[in-house]
Amino acid sequence: MIPLTDNKIVLVTRPTRLAELVVRFNTVSQARFYIEHQGADFTDYVREDETYHHALREAQAALGEMARVQIVDRGFLPNFVFAPEDIVVTLGQDGLVANTLKYLDGQPIVGVNPDPERWDGRLLPFRVADLAKVMPEVIQRKRPAKSVTMARATLNNGQTMHAVNDLFIGPKTHSSARYLIRSGEAAETQSSSGVIVSTGMGSTGWLKSLLTGAAAISESAGVILARKGPAEHLVAHQREAGKIKFNVKTEFAWDAKYLFYTVREPFPTKTTGTSLVFGRITRETPLILESRMPENGVIFSDGIEKDFLEFNSGAKATIGIAERQGVLVV
Repeated sequence: MIPLTDNKIVLVTRPTRLAELVVRFNTVSQARFYIEHQGADFTDYVREDETYHHALREAQAALGEMARVQIVDRGFLPNFVFAPEDIVVTLGQDGLVANTLKYLDGQPIVGVNPDPERWDGRLLPFRVADLAKVMPEVIQRKRPAKSVTMARATLNNGQTMHAVNDLFIGPKTHSSARYLIRSGEAAETQSSSGVIVSTGMGSTGWLKSLLTGAAAISESAGVILARKGPAEHLVAHQREAGKIKFNVKTEFAWDAKYLFYTVREPFPTKTTGTSLVFGRITRETPLILESRMPENGVIFSDGIEKDFLEFNSGAKATIGIAERQGVLVV
């Protein structure tokens, strides 16, 4: 069969839970012993692995009829160089789409759900069987796509990091981060457990969790501190009965020209403040952070802690909107 394009298709994969267990325990039998000894169902790991590799074989065969295919494991993404005309297909969960997207510069990405019975796949609109119809349209640039605004952290030493969902700036370990934070004309020294910067794509994840928790704590503390007698017991009873719920709406457009930052657990002292704990980041008003941590300060994105920038004393990070956008095929 004549290929539809001379450009290559990069198929990004990820190891299954079983594969990760085999790396840890050397053999399947040892992995089985460990899982069953913990009282878990090892057959679920096997089913997931079999389903994934069946989907991988089918995807590789379907894509191979259209173009040259290069398979790249998720772990090699930080060092992999994508060609400008590459078309990228991810086979995995939503996180794999985000992990891949931040390393791209305008190349379209097609998110494929390898196991629809297991994964909902908010960023996975396609199944393996859809590739025969979808990919020719992508190759011919006739398939619709969504633009995705990314965040970028730039250090004063020139290092950069992009994020599709979130940036984390803070301590590597369970300790307090110390830094100077600057937004517009306002600035203060802070002590907290870190700063989260969220994009539109990430606004239903970490940002929603942070704001929902803050709202719940604020309301609960108000009830406990301000109400006395029967009214307090009534509110507590309603909460236990599930009648009081928190549904903080944080979602904003994937292509929005702004980001939001949130400071986790800010701690007020004589030398640290809590006035800059939540706000908007735009191209005109980036967020600037100067580290006051002698060690263990890091910046990482999209939950990948192993791929990080050091953020120790002397480091200055400018957080803003990335110069490039992601392209997600829909």
